[in-house]
Amino acid sequence: MKKYELLAPAGDSEKLSTALLYGADAVYFAGKRFGLRAYAGNFNEQELKQQIETVHKLGKKAYITLNILAHNLDFIGLKEYVEYLDKIGADAVIVADLGIAKFVKEYAPNLDLHISTQANITNKYTAKAYVELGAKRLIL
Repeated sequence: MKKYELLAPAGDSEKLSTALLYGADAVYFAGKRFGLRAYAGNFNEQELKQQIETVHKLGKKAYITLNILAHNLDFIGLKEYVEYLDKIGADAVIVADLGIAKFVKEYAPNLDLHISTQANITNKYTAKAYVELGAKRLIL
């Protein structure tokens, strides 16, 4: 069993293909909403499904970023979106906002939860709180 995972960003189809070609074990990318990199190209919902299928055919993992720092209005449509990500087989979501993390665990409990570097985990108590919430990975 591997003890490491080479994870690469994939803001568009070309970058995703390149990351996998050069040995990435996993890639992370975003949909058109809820991702911090608004100008990275990103994928619509059908493209997300296609890219996840492509990644899985290669035996790799696909993580979807939900790493915005959310305001109340940002939660509109989030329930349907995380349920969709679960349905299409995303391996995990990467979040930066505590409210979104709790939301994901409530509405898509089968999705693995990874905590983004933007969450600013700077102490063991915060790290423990995210783990208790169900986070499988903390990106420090």
